[in-house]
Amino acid sequence: MFHAISAFCNAGFSSFSDSLIAFRENPIVLVTIMLLILLGGLGFLSLEEFWVLRRRPRGGRLGRLSLNSRLVLATTVVLLVTGWAMLAAFEWRNTLAGMPFWARSLNALFMSVTARTAGFNTVDYGHVTESAAFLTVILMFVGGSPGSTAGGVKTTTLALVLLLAWSRLRGRRTTNAWARTVPEDTLQRAVGLFVFASMILTVAIFLYTSVTPVDPARTPGQTPFLGNVFEATSAFGTVGLSTGITPTLSAAGRVITIVLMFLGRVGPLAFAAAISIPERRLGRFRFAHEDVNVG
Repeated sequence: MFHAISAFCNAGFSSFSDSLIAFRENPIVLVTIMLLILLGGLGFLSLEEFWVLRRRPRGGRLGRLSLNSRLVLATTVVLLVTGWAMLAAFEWRNTLAGMPFWARSLNALFMSVTARTAGFNTVDYGHVTESAAFLTVILMFVGGSPGSTAGGVKTTTLALVLLLAWSRLRGRRTTNAWARTVPEDTLQRAVGLFVFASMILTVAIFLYTSVTPVDPARTPGQTPFLGNVFEATSAFGTVGLSTGITPTLSAAGRVITIVLMFLGRVGPLAFAAAISIPERRLGRFRFAHEDVNVG
């Protein structure tokens, strides 16, 4: 019961000291946990829409999905499959070594799923390759979908930012997907949330590096920078994964972690709600246009 609720709520809490490492070759446990994580991270609005479509007559069900649910499904599948393939390639002869072929593949998929702010682990992230650690950082930053139990900037935010960039590079004034045009206000909120979250993480990583105790045996180029990036992103995405530096954090580092976890759970949502308030109508004038060089 504890692990089922923890998985669906993307909490990542485990009653075992090694999380789920002892179950790395137990397909029933891993598949069940992954399904619960995915269901909790899809978002309740999308789940409700899938449930309603289930009871409709067959034929053209996916065509009746809203643009929001299509973006959620498409982005989730792309991130999961891409993460699965890349993590398997990075860790096949590292943390996944010594297991049967099916177990290696299943655990690589589990690593891709749990990075979506679930927090369970079947490998020691303190021994993963730098490539796998950085890819996990990207997945943790994106997180789950809107209206879900997951954290991160959300899948639709990433999708809208990429669609906006693609449309602008192609010289289009509108951003389209599946024969639908996304409102400009929604695009501005997505970009604002993405930039806001990136700024928080940048400041947090800088603070981490500033308060990290200096080891006299290390040169400046050997500081655990990637570990600080991993720790900050995991805290902000309310993931719970760590490369093992959490117990070694100073008092200031733990305060930064607490603030990041609070902002990650409340801050981005509150910020998105704040900037979604319609702007009051200005007077019957506007300031003169003046262009700015970009790029």
